[in-house]
This record gives sequence, C-alpha cells and structure tokens, in this order.
Amino acid sequence: MKIGIMSFAHLHAYAYVDAIRQLPGVEFVGVADSDLARGQAAADQAETKLFPTFEALLEADIDGVIITAANADHRRLTEMSAAAGKHILCEKPIATTLEDAKAMEKVTREAGVKFQMAFPCRYIPAVQRLKEQYDDGSLGRVVLLRGTNHGRMPGGFFVDPEAAGGGAVIDHTVHVVDIVRWIFQTEVVEVYAEIDRRFHDIPTEDCGLLTLELDNGAFMTLDPSWSRPDDFYTWGDVYLKVVGTNMVSEVDMMRQSLERIGKGQPNYQWDFWGSNSDYYLVKEFVDSFREDRSPSITARDGIKALEVALAAYESAQTKQPVRLC
Repeated sequence: MKIGIMSFAHLHAYAYVDAIRQLPGVEFVGVADSDLARGQAAADQAETKLFPTFEALLEADIDGVIITAANADHRRLTEMSAAAGKHILCEKPIATTLEDAKAMEKVTREAGVKFQMAFPCRYIPAVQRLKEQYDDGSLGRVVLLRGTNHGRMPGGFFVDPEAAGGGAVIDHTVHVVDIVRWIFQTEVVEVYAEIDRRFHDIPTEDCGLLTLELDNGAFMTLDPSWSRPDDFYTWGDVYLKVVGTNMVSEVDMMRQSLERIGKGQPNYQWDFWGSNSDYYLVKEFVDSFREDRSPSITARDGIKALEVALAAYESAQTKQPVRLC
C-alpha cells in the first residue's frame, strides 16, 4: 500500500509519517504542499519526494492520502482526491462549515473511496478501557461528565479565523466530543458556551467553557483551551471524568509518560512511553481499503463533532443555548 501526504500545515503530519513507516507493507511515497518551502523541509526531514503540486501527487502510484492542510482546505483537497480515486484520512476538524463537511461526505461516498477522520484518541488504551466499563455495565447510568483539552497555542493557520474556522474551541472540542459519542453512543442535544481570549494576543479565541446536554440524559462540561505556556513540558492534556450510578472513572489520556527531574538543562523532561495512537489510527485507515470495508471513524463522526463546535460559537455570540437536532 502506498500513501502520500497532502500539506504539512498541521504538525500531526510528522507523526503520521512515523506511523506509515512502522506499518508493514506500507510505503510513504511523498508529500505535496501549497507552501513549497515547507513541503521541501518536510520532504528533506522525512527523506522522501516533494511533488510540485497536489495534482502531481494524486497522479502518482498511490492508494491513499492523508490530508493535514489548513481546515478550510479540507473540502478542496478531499474533492480532488476523491476524483482521483484515492482513499482519504482527513485531519480534524473535518471542515470549517457544515456545508463543506456534508459535501465531503457526499463526494467520497459517490466516488466510492474510503474516508476516515483523524480521531486518534479512540486508540488510547485508557479510553478503550472506559468504553469497556460502560459496555459491560460497570459504570451504570452515566450522570455527569467533565472534560478538558488544554494545549499550547500552536500558531500558524490555527490562529487565522478563515483558515481554521475559529481558534481553541474548534481545535480542541472535536476530540472530546468524538470520544463521548463513541464510548457512550449518545449525541449532544444542547450547547451553551462562553469563549474568550485571555492568554495570547491573537485574532481567535484561546479559551472557552462549554456546557453540554446529551440525549442519554447526562450533563457535561468541557474546557477546550490554549492555556499552556509555550515552554510547558508537553503540548497539553485530554481528560475525561465520568460519574456513573455505580462508579466514577477518570481518564487522563496523556499520563502514559515518564517524568525526569535532574541537574542541567533542561532540568525537567517528559517522555511519552505509551501506546502510539497515531500508529493505530493510520493502521485502521490502511486496513479499511486493504479489507474493502468502511473505516471505523467516518465522515459522519466528523460532522457530528463539528456541529458541537459550531454550536458553541453560535451560543457564545447569542448568549443563549443552542439546540441540535
């Protein structure tokens, strides 16, 4: 199987390169990028080929592409890839508007290509254990959830409202919403949000607080923010506390780590040793077209997560709760 990467605007692209190279029987063919200097730097680092255009990459002998471009470019690159008959793994969020997201779902379905969303948190062992606890009844009825997704401000296209579709809220809400939908097989039915800019001098929001009502009767709060300082030892966290009628579970998805404190500089180091969720994400993508089946994370999952983020922006603007169908 042969894979190409479309754009290195999103830093997750580097993790996907590593994942591709660890998969047996999978070849990383090369990269294309609208920013040729960025593309060349990525190609040099990955020791692979830079294609001069996205079209040139799609004309190459490849089976699928990973789209890690700015959010607003996802639809255009998806439509190009689908027309070329290439399977697609798309970075989150799926798009910046529901119109674009639904168009992406339609074009890939009609072209008969696989489309998978990049929600790697599903492949973290602690998340999978929480799902087991819910599925086997250990949690009981879910009453309350509290989630956080804190990180460092990434800069680049992420702070361009047109290219990203927003700031920290659209960037960090979708991961946690997808986990909740997947584990508990529930949908968000109401969103109330307050968002602001408290940490950085940027054009987008860098923090917010979402209050969510789920159709299973549970109540949830979510703090998606770029509140970590630039020199923080890791990029952030993804955390979920679940209160059930039988037990309480807490999942800190980045805690599979080794913390080292010593003399010299840096005197504090953080090493991640746990399971590689990006590897299993890319493996699922490749397996879906190897086995000619639908990926486990679909465009519909991307759309439902995006709905919540966009409803948060609407709620913050109107200062009213927003109901979702």
